Amino acid sequence: MRRLCILGLCFLFLTACAAAPPAAEEPPPPEPEIQEPEPPPAPVQEPYEIKDPTQEQEGYLPWTGIVEHLFFHPVIAYPELAFDGDNQANGLDDFMVTVDEYNKILQSVYDKGYVLVDINSVWSEEEGEDGPHMVRNTLYLPEGKKPLVLSYDDTNYYPYMLENGFAHKLIIGEDLKIASYGLDPEGNEVVSRDLDAIPILDKFVEEHPDFSPFGAKGCLSLTGYEGILGYRTQTDTKEWDDAKEANRQKEREAVQPIVEELRRTGWTFGSHTWGHIRLGDGNMTRIQADTQRWLDEVGSLVGETAILFYPHGERPDGNDWTITGPAFRYLQSQGFRVFCSVGVESFSFIKKDISAVICDRLHPDGTTLRHSRDRYLQFYDAKDIIDLEVRPQREVSWTEE
Repeated sequence: MRRLCILGLCFLFLTACAAAPPAAEEPPPPEPEIQEPEPPPAPVQEPYEIKDPTQEQEGYLPWTGIVEHLFFHPVIAYPELAFDGDNQANGLDDFMVTVDEYNKILQSVYDKGYVLVDINSVWSEEEGEDGPHMVRNTLYLPEGKKPLVLSYDDTNYYPYMLENGFAHKLIIGEDLKIASYGLDPEGNEVVSRDLDAIPILDKFVEEHPDFSPFGAKGCLSLTGYEGILGYRTQTDTKEWDDAKEANRQKEREAVQPIVEELRRTGWTFGSHTWGHIRLGDGNMTRIQADTQRWLDEVGSLVGETAILFYPHGERPDGNDWTITGPAFRYLQSQGFRVFCSVGVESFSFIKKDISAVICDRLHPDGTTLRHSRDRYLQFYDAKDIIDLEVRPQREVSWTEE
């Protein structure tokens, strides 16, 4: 009995002295699944509606008065580069407006009740007993509104512009909208919708849709000798090779989506001749060669157009008001029907002896801001528009009150 007790005590002692077995380890928590961020939705091209202003609509009234027409050159994005005292500064001061001035002009014409119409909707060609002739269309506008055509000369972005504070070309931005590409004064690349006349107007219409009740924007007046819209689509007959032709074809391919998007969103195109030539000297060989080149190199990209904008405002044959000479007849035979010059009022006249319209347009620029304040008061007050702080210190014909 005593032996059994001793054995039991030994067992208990040994059991007590033995190390306790380790506790069972819990399995590690599962690794959290890494959620890949959802990619942002791809931009969607917004629909855009273009309407016919010659169709009667409820609440719209017929307009038979003057259709005003303003035109601009490309706008100056960086005045410090344009007005830097070089030999081009005064010329840019004469013929251009800055981005800020352009924005103020758009706001003013909007506030004064103007609405945009396409120049192609103002006149039509009809067949008559004596053949085709042009007629003025009746436009139906919202009550209290007045029609305004906008056109833009030299939207080619010539090399001299690139060094003087202008955008370099038009592109389609990541949002699928037209934007400008260029360099700021420090040489940094800039893509923007706020530094060029075309995307600026696009944005203005987005913010003020009643400014364009029919979807119209403006008509782009294109030459061809330095390409179009910032793309070097031109030929050079003096020096050419396969590499240059390959690059030209690449540029033509690159500009085509820009042209298509502009057309889709209310922009139209007109000819400014291929070489910005003078049409009044009667040199038919040069006029014919230039016109064919425009049709081949520019018309093939932007499509047919009935609008011709005279370079330098110079009329074919010297006077298209009283003369229908060989230059005018030739240009009309190439499909042009509306011939635009530059004048002191938005004048138009339907010619009786040929199916054509001649018209003048007004030019907001440094020259008229400085010296033609009264003539433009129906659109804006030059005193409120011109930025004399950034422009060259040159004379104005009015006094600040």
